Amino acid sequence: MDKTPMTVRGAKMMREQLEHLKTVERPRISAQIAEAREHGDLKENAEYHAAREEQGICEAHIKDMEAKLGSAEIIDVTKLPATKDPKVVFGATVTIEKDETGEQITYKIVGEDEADIENGLISYKTPIAKGLMGKYADDDVVINTPKGGVNYYIVKVEYI
Repeated sequence: MDKTPMTVRGAKMMREQLEHLKTVERPRISAQIAEAREHGDLKENAEYHAAREEQGICEAHIKDMEAKLGSAEIIDVTKLPATKDPKVVFGATVTIEKDETGEQITYKIVGEDEADIENGLISYKTPIAKGLMGKYADDDVVINTPKGGVNYYIVKVEYI
């Protein structure tokens, strides 16, 4: 089975979401189904069918999260040995500068379920993360995007 890479933060968030689904959402949906059953004929009971559909979605989410957590490889970059020249790896925080504009952007490379571009969290599977992995501060990198190659300069790599 393939390992699912996650940061410590990502694994914690997923465990909390899973706990919420099991202890809050699952009982709430079961109560909705029980209430809808009391309304009689199930064939024409829209509330019942909607609650059953919601139950199916909830159970699928639970199963998916349990599988991911079961195969999780939790990577804590803060435990990596401090080096003078840290390399961009999964979990690293990288500050890059776009060559043509000088604009600086900071990203943390995380697992797919943790990705949140608005908060600077990018999946290790994105073209930019793939292009940065294995590089060091002061490296120039060309990231291939759908619009063509974009030049970046790696300003800083941190294990925080």
